[in-house]
Amino acid sequence: MGKNKIGIKNFLPHRDPMLMVSYITHINDDSATGEFQINTDCVFVKDGVLKEPGLIENAAQVSSAVVGQSFFEKGDLEGKTNTITGYISAIKKVTINQLPKVGDTIVTKTKLVSRFDTEGVSICTIESAIFNNDELIVACTLNFLIHEI
Repeated sequence: MGKNKIGIKNFLPHRDPMLMVSYITHINDDSATGEFQINTDCVFVKDGVLKEPGLIENAAQVSSAVVGQSFFEKGDLEGKTNTITGYISAIKKVTINQLPKVGDTIVTKTKLVSRFDTEGVSICTIESAIFNNDELIVACTLNFLIHEI
């Protein structure tokens, strides 16, 4: 998708204050990149920083876009064909080096590691890396279950 910014609200059931991605800036069949500007009304902000659960939720939301997009009609950039839901089925690994502050914009890059599809269900493993000012602040590997509803 290049430098286009896709509003993720159309593709996730999450809404503020649980929406942890502002835009998807890149997506293809095995990776996605998202941006999130941290503000004071975020449910995971405490003492001026985005806490660990918020970072994991951010990684999960960007990650789900990689596999979730295959459940949408091609070219649907408004989420009108959204018929999926997803769950983190396992947190395999998480390393958190730093907590970003209110006002920071973090960039999350994800890569599909494995995927198994059955009728209407995908089970997948995705690696995520979160950056703040080009510095790696989080690395994690998550498993997901994504299915049509």
